[in-house]
Amino acid sequence: MTTPPPALLIAGHGTRDDAGAEAFRAFVRQLGERHPHLPVAGGFIELSPPPLGDAVAELVERGVRRFAAVPLMLVSAGHAKGDIPAALSREKERHQGISYTYGRPLGPHPSLLSVLERRLDEALGGTARTPEERAEVTVLLVGRGSTDPDANAEVHKAARLLWEGRGYAGVETAFVSLAAPDVPSGLDRCAKLGARRVVVLPYFLFTGVLPDRVRRQTEEWAAAHPQVEVRSAEVIGPEPELLDLVMERYEEAVRGDLRMNCDSCVYRIALPGFEDKVGLPQQPHFHPDDDGHHHHGGHHGGHHHDGHAHAH
Repeated sequence: MTTPPPALLIAGHGTRDDAGAEAFRAFVRQLGERHPHLPVAGGFIELSPPPLGDAVAELVERGVRRFAAVPLMLVSAGHAKGDIPAALSREKERHQGISYTYGRPLGPHPSLLSVLERRLDEALGGTARTPEERAEVTVLLVGRGSTDPDANAEVHKAARLLWEGRGYAGVETAFVSLAAPDVPSGLDRCAKLGARRVVVLPYFLFTGVLPDRVRRQTEEWAAAHPQVEVRSAEVIGPEPELLDLVMERYEEAVRGDLRMNCDSCVYRIALPGFEDKVGLPQQPHFHPDDDGHHHHGGHHGGHHHDGHAHAH
């Protein structure tokens, strides 16, 4: 008898936006339909139902013992580095006999860069087809923003990779929360660089509170700067490339072929001034929908939810 493959557990950020949360749940359902022989479930770290623990419990009830968890996140920040592994270790204590491997965040994968390029073309209405036209377009890639410098650097890496070989005037970077430059400052920078046509490109998988904020701030800036043509692009969305990429991350996790971005991580390497962080234990993230007895006092000692203790 062959051993069944590990179940696929999708871990999401969570959002206060109902449409964004539903987009995640619909994506998980779509993955399950595409892979009918694979048990698939998904849950959130915070803010929206179902919590990750419920997804694990659902799979355990279906007889699953082995999991491969994939973070449905573009960037490895606090959630991917700390909260999800901590949540998984907590589930391991709750459900005796389960085991799991853990996949990498999604970006900046070449197939996602091609979706971003498509979003830019759509925002330009197909008007930047020739190299000469592309050379007049400046892109502002807007990431979520984190208190983790490594996570913010990953957005810069995505921006550079998007720029390479595509012929845009430039790809600048901004963040919608927790990190500078913010969206208006990013647009100011584009204008100072002489940009006449700017496309603001949200580096987000699905709609939500933060992508809405990016669009609103873009429109406000554009109204105040009529001399610059500014357009807003759409989020990545549940594209076939994203469905395929999640499966690629699943296969990597199952094979144990993990290459997490650890070379600049303060929890793995003794970086100057951060030596006390190496090997720190996991702190589980408290999900508001979880049962109360796992609350570990306060909310990460008063940090914003992106600034908590992580370890590998």
